[in-house]
Parts: sequence; structure tokens; C-alpha cells
Amino acid sequence: MTSSTTSTPYRSDDARWQAIATRDAAADGAFVYAVRTTGVYCRPSANGRLPRRDNVEFFDTPAAAEAAGYRASRRACADRTAAASERAALVAEACRQINSAETAPTLDALATHAGMSPHHFHRVFKAETGMTPKAYAAAQRAQRLRDALQQCAGTVTDAIYGAGFGSNSRFYAGADQMLGMLPRAYQAGGAGAVIRFALGDCALGAILVAQSQLGLCAILLGDEPDQLLRDLQDQFPKAELVGGNAEFEKLVAQVVGFIEAPHLGLNLPLDVRGTAFQQRVWQALGSIPPGSTASYAEIAERIGAPKAVRAVAQACGANALAVAIPCHRVVRRDGDISGYRWGVARKRELLRREATA
Repeated sequence: MTSSTTSTPYRSDDARWQAIATRDAAADGAFVYAVRTTGVYCRPSANGRLPRRDNVEFFDTPAAAEAAGYRASRRACADRTAAASERAALVAEACRQINSAETAPTLDALATHAGMSPHHFHRVFKAETGMTPKAYAAAQRAQRLRDALQQCAGTVTDAIYGAGFGSNSRFYAGADQMLGMLPRAYQAGGAGAVIRFALGDCALGAILVAQSQLGLCAILLGDEPDQLLRDLQDQFPKAELVGGNAEFEKLVAQVVGFIEAPHLGLNLPLDVRGTAFQQRVWQALGSIPPGSTASYAEIAERIGAPKAVRAVAQACGANALAVAIPCHRVVRRDGDISGYRWGVARKRELLRREATA
């Protein structure tokens, strides 16, 4: 996916003033202007009496104008609501284009279809989804590959081309990052892949930590160690599960320390596997700081899918990396603590610890 090399318009104050004077609708979204005498800010194409030039101040975003002490005009408030809905619709359409295309559309093509400059579209897409268009397209193609390997009765090559890869060499260059194992092993339910694991105890009960060649692929919590091991076997039904050695026990101790005190962070690579939608949700969860919470509806809004509240909850339930992907920080709209894959009591305890850390 390529990016445009053309310069971004409306960078100079003179160009911005000219856009205001001509009510240039194409400038909307590129900047806002504020009027010192009224204390409000507006979009460039806003109707109304043209202010004096020496009373006007320019800002790249509404947030910057508000940080400087200006408030949105009544029209700007309505415009922001309408613009947010329009942006969400444009990004959703772009996602549909990417999903249905055999070859990922270029950034320029997506931006042209949305009626934006490539720079502006890139910024809007990332703000709505938490991912760049290129990353979203890569995630979608990786998911198509996983589906194709699981469903395809033919060869791995058939699945590779069916997922939209133009050549075997291009696919194999990134196969480990997409699958965490060789493609034939993934097609066979993890056959041939080696997953190291260890069971232990922490303040929240039993814990299982597993690692693929790419990083941690499972942090499971529960009451019974045997059940955690069965869960790992279900996740990798044909992989070779190998008990960890003394060196691996050190890694487990590091994970247990993180579970005890999540605010300290976990400086270990993760092998995150999920659909493009799940990855968008999990990325949004990572932006919730320890001691804070967000509702399922807020996460849905952040990823540009405000109606997908139930799907967000399902993505949280599919998370196999407890605490590392902090789905415990997602609560109901009224703040009540709802379901958690590893039990509501553990979720409540994690939130209590983070709040008092």
C-alpha cells in the first residue's frame, strides 16, 4: 500500500485564511479557526459573518483549539457529530473495500474513493480503527489465510493464493508472524509446532503460561491446573506441548509478577492471534491505563464500530492472554463488573489492585 508524496494543503496561514474567505468545504477536517473576540472556533466552510483577520487564530484540530481555551460554536458542535458519523461511514466503506479486494487497495485509491487527501484519510482511518489501512489489510489477509488453511482440502499453495498472496516467496517471508508456525503445521492444527508451557500458582489461583517461537501465546487463569492444560490442548490440538525447563520457569515468574502488579508492565513479546476485528478490539484495550476502565460501548466507539458492542464483548471473551491484553478493564456502561473469561471474582480483584496501586 503506497502513500502519496504530494504536499498537504492548508499548511500556511495565508492558505487557511483564503479557505475561510471562500468557505472552502474541502478544508474541513484539515484545520479549524478560532475568533479571539467571541472565544469560539469553527470549521473553515462555516456560514456567518467573516471575522477580522487579526482576530483569527488557526489550529490543526478541535482538541488543540479547546486546549487553548476556545469552545465549539453551536454549529461546530452539530458539525462534529455529523462529521463523526460521516467519518465512521467512510471508514466502514473502506474496510469493506479492503475485505472484498483480492489485492489490497493502495492508500491513494482508498483516499480518492473517500474524497480525502491520502494524508487526511490515513489519519482518519487510524483514529477510527486503531490501525493504519496497511495494517488492517495485512490483518484481513492473514485471517483469510488462516481460514483458507483450515478449510482448504488442497495444498498449502492453494490456500496461499486463495488468501490473496501474489507469490509463495512473498507469503513465506512473513508466515511466522502471521501464523506463529509453519503454514502446513497450522493447517494440521499446529502439528509440528512446539509450544512450551508451565503451570504454577499466583494470587488469583492457578496459572498456565505458554510460549511459541514468536512469544507468549497464552496466559490462562483458573481454579484447576488440569483444566488450564486442557484449554491449551484445545487451542493447539496437534502441537507438541513441552514442559518448560528452568530457564522457562524464570519467564513464568516474570509473568506471575506482572499478574500480581499489572501496573509494572510486561516487557515480553506476545504472539497475538485473532481476527482483524479482534485485534482492533485488543489494541483498543491496550490503551486503557491501569486503574482505569472503559465500557464495551466506549471500546466499540473507539474502533469505529459503535453498534458492535456484543462483538466487542465476544472479542474480550476470546482473549487468551490474561492481563497482558487487559480485557478485565472493560465494564458495563453503568460501571458494573460483568463477565470475564477467568471469572468475575478475578476481574474484580484485578481492578481493585490496580485502583489501589
